[in-house]
Amino acid sequence: MPMQRAFKSAAKVAAHASRQINAVVVSSGLMAKTVKYFNATSHLLVHDPNSSLRTGDVISISPGWRTSKTVRHVVSSIIAPFGTPISERPPIPTAEERIAGRERKLMAKDIRKGKWSRWGFEKDPRGVEGGEWYVEGWGKQDVVKPDASVNGEEVRPA
Repeated sequence: MPMQRAFKSAAKVAAHASRQINAVVVSSGLMAKTVKYFNATSHLLVHDPNSSLRTGDVISISPGWRTSKTVRHVVSSIIAPFGTPISERPPIPTAEERIAGRERKLMAKDIRKGKWSRWGFEKDPRGVEGGEWYVEGWGKQDVVKPDASVNGEEVRPA
């Protein structure tokens, strides 16, 4: 039974997180993709995935996965923009888009580290031409043929 709880999908966990906090952005643009929200009793740093918030915006935030040591919340939506209209800013990704982006990032990391079998690949996807993860020249080693010198020693090009 405990194993079934451990395998909940990230989408179900994100859908379950229903706590929404309305806040005013106090500082933005100083730390990449992070804004400050101060309340009388709490201080929160909030992850802004596309850097679309400006100081003075009224936003809605929700708990998310830990982005850094002190950033544990993520922007859900902009309630009232301050200054630049919402249409001229980068869009805020939905929870499903954030989860898909995070899984894609983890998959890319596992493929780089050689752990591609975790994601169901039978062989390294970087060498499959026409695939999404294809890398030009992957798996093909350039064979350097030595040139013979006058003394019979091999000379390799530098």
